[in-house]
Amino acid sequence: MPQPDPAPAVSVAFDQVATVGEGSFWSARRDGLYWVDIPGGKLHFNRPTDGSHKVWDLGRPVGCVAETEAGGIVAALTDGFWHLDPDTGDMRAMGGPAPGTVEHRFNDGTVDPAGRFLAGTMGLTPEAAERGEGTLYRFDGTEAVEVMGGFKTVNGLAFSPDGKTAYVSDSNPAIQTVWAYDYDVDDAAWTNKRVFFECHDWPARPDGGAMDSDGCYWMAGVSGWQLLRITPAGKVDMEIPMPIEKPTRIAFGGPKRDQLYVTSIRVDAPDQADSGKVFTLSLPGITGVDLPLMRI
Repeated sequence: MPQPDPAPAVSVAFDQVATVGEGSFWSARRDGLYWVDIPGGKLHFNRPTDGSHKVWDLGRPVGCVAETEAGGIVAALTDGFWHLDPDTGDMRAMGGPAPGTVEHRFNDGTVDPAGRFLAGTMGLTPEAAERGEGTLYRFDGTEAVEVMGGFKTVNGLAFSPDGKTAYVSDSNPAIQTVWAYDYDVDDAAWTNKRVFFECHDWPARPDGGAMDSDGCYWMAGVSGWQLLRITPAGKVDMEIPMPIEKPTRIAFGGPKRDQLYVTSIRVDAPDQADSGKVFTLSLPGITGVDLPLMRI
């Protein structure tokens, strides 16, 4: 499998430890990385240039977050969508579904090219996952619309640089598949579903997705110690070994968007003392695409 030569140096970016680190994206406005600890209900922000760190306790598990055009944060929590003012810490309810039960919660999310927040849910128990009750929602700030259902674990949401292709995965061990759709930005329609990449022959399952400026899809290979870069044709053209078993999501950051930041899950193992932290690496010539801002 193609690997960069020389292999990139992977290092710990920040010292904070999450139980399940996820939801990362780079904020151009604040010049730093937002990311969450899902079960801990924490939103973190790290600015690499000055080493500063801030954390907000959201009070309940958080699946994913998005930054608004005005600089606020919209968080998908167990009791629906909430708005956070990161400067004051004030929170207000915005509505939407409340999937937080012993069986369900929000998981992965992204923002489409028109500024709509997309957030998907997952089953927390084997019984809930087997029923396929995971759902992808679209939220415009006032109303949440069900886009599609039938998932065990919604994951891997991303859009191609031109906004014409949407990606979504199901990371449940029984599925392990990434799909591509034609996407109509004007009416938010997902059509022409096709298999983009299957992970059954790989050690990793598909977790969070990200796009680079070449239109390649980056997959965090949870449980597989790796990151994969997949071309628009669905072929792996780069495999990056990771020092931890469970990387969860990739975000491109830094002034030139040429730094990869990778969240992870905490694993209780002697050889993974840094698991649960955010890692960083860079690859010459590869830059990422910013997540759009949410319009509300």
